[in-house]
Amino acid sequence: MIEEAAPLIEMPEEALTPREHRLERGAAVLRWGAIANTALSVLVMLLALAGGLRLIPDLFPTLHAALLARVAAPDDAAIAGVILLTQVNISLLLVLMVGILAREVWALVGVWLLALVNLAAVAVFGFTPALLTVVFAVWSGIVITRDTGAFRLNPVMLKELRGRMRGVRAFFVLTVYLALMSSFTALLYLVYIPVNRATGSAAAGEVGRVLFMGIVGIELVLIIFIAPAFTAGAITGERERQTYDLLRTTLLPSPSFVLGKLESALSYVLLLLLAAIPLQSIAFLFGGVTEGELVLSFVVLTVTAITLGTVGIYFSAITPRTLTASVRSYSATLIGAFVAPIVASIVLSVVRTALGLSSPIIEAALVYVNDFLVSLNPIATALTTQELLINRQVVGFWTDTLASNGSTIPRVSPWITFTIIYLVVSAVLVVLSIRRTRKVEG
Repeated sequence: MIEEAAPLIEMPEEALTPREHRLERGAAVLRWGAIANTALSVLVMLLALAGGLRLIPDLFPTLHAALLARVAAPDDAAIAGVILLTQVNISLLLVLMVGILAREVWALVGVWLLALVNLAAVAVFGFTPALLTVVFAVWSGIVITRDTGAFRLNPVMLKELRGRMRGVRAFFVLTVYLALMSSFTALLYLVYIPVNRATGSAAAGEVGRVLFMGIVGIELVLIIFIAPAFTAGAITGERERQTYDLLRTTLLPSPSFVLGKLESALSYVLLLLLAAIPLQSIAFLFGGVTEGELVLSFVVLTVTAITLGTVGIYFSAITPRTLTASVRSYSATLIGAFVAPIVASIVLSVVRTALGLSSPIIEAALVYVNDFLVSLNPIATALTTQELLINRQVVGFWTDTLASNGSTIPRVSPWITFTIIYLVVSAVLVVLSIRRTRKVEG
């Protein structure tokens, strides 16, 4: 008879050692740095809105000269770049904060590297808001460098990954994954070739693009189903095997435990993504696909796997059973990444029809809201990014013309905002998971 898992009882958090207090201070500095950058980003947005409404004359050139002086670009595009780069710093600060809490070696190196990159941005581009990130990164680096012995390779990650790769299951899953990918690629080729009877390099390039988009699409669908499954049972499995209490009695800190479980699962998912790159490269035989498209597709797939993995680890930390954690993980993924953006897009379409395009401010606001909704969905992000690369040769920023008055507004490729949003969500979920595992269970 299977013994039911005991319900989780909220108790005071476990006491921290002096070393953990020091790491907490270093992580707190980065957290305050992320908050300060968020406030700065909101302030620049409000000023940009005031400039767009012409409430303050000559505001855009002033902001351009003060925040991004050495970049020769239109003023509105420069301000959009400042906001975007500030949000990139926010996501990186949060990710490094999680790494410091988990005593990861890459976090110790990453803090100083972040400070150096932002200093270079100040010197090369005149990106003065980067000084804020430099201050907090150096401050945190000084705090944590006093105890470099705290940082090491995660023991949970090493143990889990070695155990996973020593078994037959890992290679069986990899074989089935590649077999499905190969079969789908061959089927797509056999179906598309008779339909497209044209000849020449243009036709071959079209075949290459179709194969590439099909392979990336099926990879994305498989990652959406695989990533939460690998992490939803990471913590609940220890409870069900009655080994969780033994782990909690060791000197292993909660952040290292949570992040180690996450890293071991994501390392295997990353192996699946790397193993499929030769299949994506088949498209290069036909042409029509560039190296940039391959890199961006890998970024979208990796970020999707990381975020969905953190969703699984979060529900694994707050629920007592693996089945419950899996159901909640897939439900949250389905609602957050698919149902909510689709419903919001329908509402946005109704609003656009009702309001019309008579006002350029309303039209610009609707465009930016639509871009945000696209960035919430990994499939929509991948398709839109691919379309911009093919039709406009756009990787980062581009300008769009408004139908209301013919003016232009700056826009950004959705893979950038997608990466920022998903990394921020991942960092927040990992922090919440760590706080939950620090609760002493009854």
